[in-house]
Amino acid sequence: MQVILLERVAKLGQMGDVVNVKPGFARNYLLPQGKALTASERNIADFEARKVQLEAQNLETRKEAEALGERLAGQVFIVIRSASDGGALYGSVTPRDAAEAAEAGGFTVDRKQIVLTRPIKDLGLHDVSVTLHPEVEVTIQLNVARSAEEAELQAAGKSIQELAAEAEAEAEFEISELFDEIGAANEDGEDMGR
Repeated sequence: MQVILLERVAKLGQMGDVVNVKPGFARNYLLPQGKALTASERNIADFEARKVQLEAQNLETRKEAEALGERLAGQVFIVIRSASDGGALYGSVTPRDAAEAAEAGGFTVDRKQIVLTRPIKDLGLHDVSVTLHPEVEVTIQLNVARSAEEAELQAAGKSIQELAAEAEAEAEFEISELFDEIGAANEDGEDMGR
């Protein structure tokens, strides 16, 4: 099915391009979202008449997106989640969670604008792409932690796994010292009993 794109669509084309797409993609996504028109002679003529207006509208929304992108780029948002001692989350962080964290930080971001290349299933700092406009994409960072204190430690560069390993090593050292003391006390007691 041939359609005329009314805006830039990733991996498909620019505004005004006439492209071939599968009928289901056009019917279920492009046409209802207002991203395209069917490529009939009438629609092509209507598009040519409205092209200047659409380009001006696209330029305006792009400028707004760039302004928001400049403020949003590089921001770090904290997401608090339950996790195991090893740092694996019980569940995962979704685009909705990222959008809610950005909104809590004072930015208006829709969950559909968040692009996760893979699900976030562990604690730590994660880079996330935000597509504010088909031509404007910025990167934010999500600090996934079990508590605000843990988030501060992660922001300072300490990973939860390293802290857990240090705590475990300290505990093992204390236990070995305790056994050494008990062993030394037993040897002293045996020497006294002879």
